[in-house]
Amino acid sequence: MKSYYRLMLGKKSIYSQLCFDESFVGADFGIHQDLTSSLPDDWREFNAIHRPIFLSSHPGKSMVGAGLACGFLWTVSKGMKLGDILLCPDGLGIYRVGEVVSNYFYSAGEVLPHRRTVRWFDRVIDRGAMSEQLRNSAGSIGTVSNLTSYASEIETLMASGVTTVQTTTVAAIESASEFALEKHLEDFLVKNWRQTELGRDYDIFEEDGELVGQQYQTDTGPMDILAVKKDGSELMVVELKKGRASDAVVGQVLRYMGYVALELAEEHQKVSGVVIALEDDLRVRRALAVIPNVSFFRYEISFKLNRVT
Repeated sequence: MKSYYRLMLGKKSIYSQLCFDESFVGADFGIHQDLTSSLPDDWREFNAIHRPIFLSSHPGKSMVGAGLACGFLWTVSKGMKLGDILLCPDGLGIYRVGEVVSNYFYSAGEVLPHRRTVRWFDRVIDRGAMSEQLRNSAGSIGTVSNLTSYASEIETLMASGVTTVQTTTVAAIESASEFALEKHLEDFLVKNWRQTELGRDYDIFEEDGELVGQQYQTDTGPMDILAVKKDGSELMVVELKKGRASDAVVGQVLRYMGYVALELAEEHQKVSGVVIALEDDLRVRRALAVIPNVSFFRYEISFKLNRVT
C-alpha cells in the first residue's frame, strides 16, 4: 500500500525548481555523510545514532529539534518507499506531484545531498482546489507531512482536478467529520495559544522561528502539542479530545510523556502533561488523582446568533 507525503524542497521551497528539473528530492539537515550503510528500518535506531552527530554540528539546538531533524531525514532517506507519492510545493501555491522511483543515494557537495529519484507527473495540484483539511495538513510546519489519510482526495485531484471527494458510507462521513472537528480544535488552540491560561507560562515549541511543536512525531504516534515553559525548565505534552475524555487518554498522554522524558528532555527539564476535552468522566478523575504531573482542562465553545432584521 503506497503512502502520500508533502515534502518541502528547501526552506520556502528554494530548491523546488532544481528538483523538478533534475528529477529528484532530497534533504540536508547538516549531516554530511553517506547514509547508505546506516539506514535501519526502525527510525528510532537511526535517531539514536545520528542525533548526537546532528547536535555536534548544531551546538545551539535542543534534543527536540535534533529528534525532529533526524526523523525527517530518515523519512526522506528510508521511510518513503518505492511507489510512494509526493506533493512538493513550488512556493507559489502549486503542488508538483511525483512518484519515488529509486532508493536512497548520496550526492556529496550538492544541495539536498540525501536524495531519491522522482518521476514527476504532468498534472499539478492547485492549493486552492484542496479541501480545507488537506490544505491545512499540506501546509503544516516541517519538512515532511504524511498525507496518506487524504489518499482518495489526492488521487481524485490528480486524475480529474475535481475539488471535492464523494464519500460513500455514513461511517466514512462520520469518521471524517470527527477528525475534522478535532483538527479544527487543535488548530484553533495553536492560533490562540497566547490568550489561554497555558499560554501565560508555556510556549509551543519552536525551532529557527518555525512552530514544530504541533503534531510532534514520537515512536507511538504524533502528540498534539509539545510546549516548553518560558524559563526552559519544563516540557509539556498536550492532548486534545473533541468531546468527552475517557481514561484511555491518560495512558496516551503518559506514553508521550515517557518519550519526551527519555528522548527529548535535557537533564534540568521536568516533563508534565495536559489533557484538554469538552467533558471528563469519573474514570478520568480517578486516574488523574494519582498522577500529580498531569492536568485536565475543559474547553468551552460559544456560538451565538444575533438578529439584525
